[in-house]
Amino acid sequence: MAAVSQVGSTASGQPISQYTLSHGSNLTVRIMDFGATILSVHVPDAKGAMGELTLGYDDAAEYVAGRTPYFGTVAGRVANRISKGSFSVDGKSYAVAVNNGPNSLHGGLVGFDKCLWTCEAHSATSLTLLLHSADGDEGYPGNLDVKVTYSLPTPTELRIEYSATTDAPTPINLTNHSYWNLRDGGETDVLDHEIELAADFYVPVDETSIPTGEIRAVSGAMDLRTRGRIGRAITEADNGMGYDHTWVMRGGLSSQDGLRAVSRVYDPVSGRWMVVRSDQPGVQFYTGNYLTGASGRTGGKYSRNHGFCLETQKFPDAINVTHFQDIVLRPGQSYRHVTVHEFGAAAAAPEAAESEESGAGGRSCGPFSSCFNV
Repeated sequence: MAAVSQVGSTASGQPISQYTLSHGSNLTVRIMDFGATILSVHVPDAKGAMGELTLGYDDAAEYVAGRTPYFGTVAGRVANRISKGSFSVDGKSYAVAVNNGPNSLHGGLVGFDKCLWTCEAHSATSLTLLLHSADGDEGYPGNLDVKVTYSLPTPTELRIEYSATTDAPTPINLTNHSYWNLRDGGETDVLDHEIELAADFYVPVDETSIPTGEIRAVSGAMDLRTRGRIGRAITEADNGMGYDHTWVMRGGLSSQDGLRAVSRVYDPVSGRWMVVRSDQPGVQFYTGNYLTGASGRTGGKYSRNHGFCLETQKFPDAINVTHFQDIVLRPGQSYRHVTVHEFGAAAAAPEAAESEESGAGGRSCGPFSSCFNV
């Protein structure tokens, strides 16, 4: 069974539990039921030394107080932004909580990140959490039942699987909002991390980070198809603010695992690498542009660019853009979303391998684990 301990309590006094999953000596993940939050991921570096990969805290106090920028949480009912907090479903208009300038972000004022989830089952390598979101929560229609399973299917993989059902049509777009720093868990910046995104297009946004509706070919600072430093052109992105955009994933789903390539990241100091695969059509790549120097896990500061996010999801404001993916879940349907993070370490950046599963529009690494010759 997973090791279980109490890491705090909610504002109303309900205990908050932490579950520690491990698979051998190469991967340990700690998750709490408040916000279905990944608190910590430990993997070895190229010399075999275990280290932290995520930004966050070891107890629940900062999360309960609402003082974290979604560190490791599940964002929902709708991750990312909804323009002006309004939308319609089947001709009926809805207004949801506005909490990010003129827009709604990550489910509103009390999104899934601020809810206490229920443990359905846990083992040494798996944890399943449940949440019931009642009709009218944050303005959303329909009773929604959500399940998230974190598992370690191998000693090098973290798998996140989401599912949901509803009794009335409602938008849903879930993601995990972990901030990654493969070097030291956020003590220094990530600008020297090397990243590659399997995307030939991205979604431009307006001054409030709402999509314009265009799907634009990558170029300049937005072209991350070749592995290179995160900081190589970051000052040219979003008027100097950095990356906070959705990229459009290339190619179809793999016949092997039903997923597609998303990204690979390598830290040349620790030697750690991470490969992300998902069945979602987009990924929000965010470079911690609004981290303000809050005290970190070990007493250091989580300052600007000290972490990056790779939030697999459907496109922002898709509920209001007819040519984006339909995010309305209806009675009798089941929402499903799978993302896998694969970890490893090497003295030098592993090179990409060609795959027979090349997608339309350019090169692809198929299941993307084959992108590393390790």
